[in-house]
Amino acid sequence: MGEQLSPDEKLHLITRNLQEVLGEEKIKQVLAERELKVYWGTATTGKPHVAYFVPMSKIADFLKAGCEVTILFADLHAFLDNMKAPWELLELRVQYYEQVIKAMLESIGVPLDKLKFIKGTDFQLSREYTLDVYRLSSMVTEHDAKKAGAEVVKQVDHPLLSGLLYPGLQALDEEYLKVDAQFGGVDQRKIFTLAEKYLPSLGYAKRSHLMNPMVPGLTGAKMSSSEEESKIDLLMF
Repeated sequence: MGEQLSPDEKLHLITRNLQEVLGEEKIKQVLAERELKVYWGTATTGKPHVAYFVPMSKIADFLKAGCEVTILFADLHAFLDNMKAPWELLELRVQYYEQVIKAMLESIGVPLDKLKFIKGTDFQLSREYTLDVYRLSSMVTEHDAKKAGAEVVKQVDHPLLSGLLYPGLQALDEEYLKVDAQFGGVDQRKIFTLAEKYLPSLGYAKRSHLMNPMVPGLTGAKMSSSEEESKIDLLMF
């Protein structure tokens, strides 16, 4: 469908119903030349919930606009975030998430053959990526790393060093997945701005960022996979 749309029509599909867009002019420039490459990542922590239909419907818009879409199962991130997913369970969690996410997409008519699926440990354990983690950690302050993850990484009285690494890895994913834009909830905004600030310092391009609104949870804050009392699970078993 994207081939029959003008760049302005594609931009409308890409940005409609979003809460915020950072770098819209860059997106316009890309669309004037080729299709946009975008990725959405999900940390494989607790069971996915009904609010996942918000990003799923947006992914459908991206495909209608002709975008090349990658879905990242962020297994290493799930481990770094206060070990919400124990190391020995990472592979099983990825398998579970992949089945659920694909079923959700199919339920709203999204063609799976148009999507690329990848898990974080497929590339985040490489020599090049690891060296970039060290390079980035020599630039990002503890204050900036903690601030970036404040709405995403679990906040505890005695935080682990791993939680401070989380935002930097998410920033690096944009380069290693070779995308033009990252899509996520508005709770990711501080991580997105950290990526915009620091990736150019590594010699990498500044990406655009697309943010959907958050669905409130049953406890008042956002609905979260890792907080049982906040969510309505897709599967009740």
